[in-house]
Amino acid sequence: MKRIVIFASGGGTNAENLIRFFHNRDNASVIQVLTNNPHAKVLDRCKKLKVSALSFNKIAFTGTDDVLDILKVSQPDLIILAGFLWKFPEKILKHFPNKVVNVHPALLPKFGGKGMYGMHVHEAVVKNKEKETGITIHYVNEHYDEGAIVFQAKCEVLPTDSAEDVAAKIHELEMEHFPLIVEKLLK
Repeated sequence: MKRIVIFASGGGTNAENLIRFFHNRDNASVIQVLTNNPHAKVLDRCKKLKVSALSFNKIAFTGTDDVLDILKVSQPDLIILAGFLWKFPEKILKHFPNKVVNVHPALLPKFGGKGMYGMHVHEAVVKNKEKETGITIHYVNEHYDEGAIVFQAKCEVLPTDSAEDVAAKIHELEMEHFPLIVEKLLK
């Protein structure tokens, strides 16, 4: 059985969706969720879903090998960033080459890079009067949102859409496509 570790920073809706999707599958399961936010709602979701969850600080992530050591013990086949806001350290990427995947709430290369996450992205999409947006699932490399693109799904942006409307459309795309693409990547 393939092993998935998820990194999340906030509410954890994508993490929960992935956990539920793989819960009764015989090909893969989410074995652990790691967060940089000790108050993240994803921790409550994991508790309810009976999935191991740990929080860590910046020193454990970038200043020591603590998080890397946790991953070495977990031996994930795939590491998923689902709303994880910190840049991933090269030492982890080197230890798990082509095994770290992120979902970004825009059609990269548009609206990517440092500081472009969540509502910041949706507000930029609306401000720039984009006619479409979507999600990008991509491999993670040492630069923000520049890894090889695995999959994109699009949705229309109406002239009357607010950033909240765009966020809702993106959330639907994430819920629909992210688990299916993760499953394909594990084959």
